[in-house]
Amino acid sequence: MRHGRSGRRLNRTASHRKALFSNMAASLIEHEQIVTTLPKAKELRPIVEKLVTLGKRGDLHARRQAIAQIGSDKLAKRLFETIAPRYASRNGGYIRIMKAGFRQGDNAAMAVIEFVDRDTSAKGAADRARVEAESENAEAEAA
Repeated sequence: MRHGRSGRRLNRTASHRKALFSNMAASLIEHEQIVTTLPKAKELRPIVEKLVTLGKRGDLHARRQAIAQIGSDKLAKRLFETIAPRYASRNGGYIRIMKAGFRQGDNAAMAVIEFVDRDTSAKGAADRARVEAESENAEAEAA
């Protein structure tokens, strides 16, 4: 009997699942939209929504709990200063999951998971900044 056993196991150990969702939550906070399999997206939604609720609370204890969950001071700062104020008047439902067909290799159901009122320029912004910084460094070294 499976009384009281909730959540998908995703064929991983508990520590692997915890690390997986920590990394996925960090990626979603950074890029505001990610593509993953449908079961992972459905399991990630409550984790990220609880993080946004911590961000809306905004106190030091909530910030430390968020840092412990996502493992990054920079992303916690983004969560508390950018994402949480955006949803200050919203009572839940910060995440949208849209089905995105099936993966070519193994026919796994794919999904796009994103924030409801997301900033479209956030996706790939870190990569663009890194490329620009590398090109400036290359120009400075060449000169």
